Amino acid sequence: MTPEQPTGPVDAAPSAGEQAADFAGVPDAFQRLWTPHRAVYVAGGQSAHDDACPFCRAPSQADEEALVVARGEHAFVLLNLYPYNPGHLLVCPYRHVSTYDLATPEEVAEVASLTQTAMRVLREVSHAQGFNLGMNQGAVGGAGIAAHLHQHVVPRYAGDSNFFPIIAGTKAVTQLLGDVRAAVAAAWPADRSTSAPAASPGTTA
Repeated sequence: MTPEQPTGPVDAAPSAGEQAADFAGVPDAFQRLWTPHRAVYVAGGQSAHDDACPFCRAPSQADEEALVVARGEHAFVLLNLYPYNPGHLLVCPYRHVSTYDLATPEEVAEVASLTQTAMRVLREVSHAQGFNLGMNQGAVGGAGIAAHLHQHVVPRYAGDSNFFPIIAGTKAVTQLLGDVRAAVAAAWPADRSTSAPAASPGTTA
């Protein structure tokens, strides 16, 4: 049995109660066991989202409400509602495009830049030892929300793949989403967190 590692940002203020339906996230095969204060995260499973795209809705909400970490000109960064590890981030263009080849050169460049910044920030605040980066394209390619392009930035730590996800199909997540968002946002460089328009993002031409 591999002991759990003390992963994720620290020293963030406690969060108020959070409702799963209010946040954006990409469901996967794991359940979540939220361990701060021995609390268990139970929110009725990872149900399908309603017709409104959560990645289109998030930019119009307050950062704390939507778990947004940083906003750029063409893309933004937010926490995944269903993290594999604390600090699991998603980098999304504002435009509602489904696959990487539909993104503009400006969107591609900013998604890449924000991804690099995310890696640096996660190393600083949570001492990440490695990363998984990737985009699942299309429902058959494993995309939980196939209609809106998003890149995963998953921090990894020695021992984070222990018996729990392998035997029980459950991930132990050591911090609340609001606490992680606050710590990552506070460490994000000011020149990479410029405000973006709150209006609804455009659709594919």
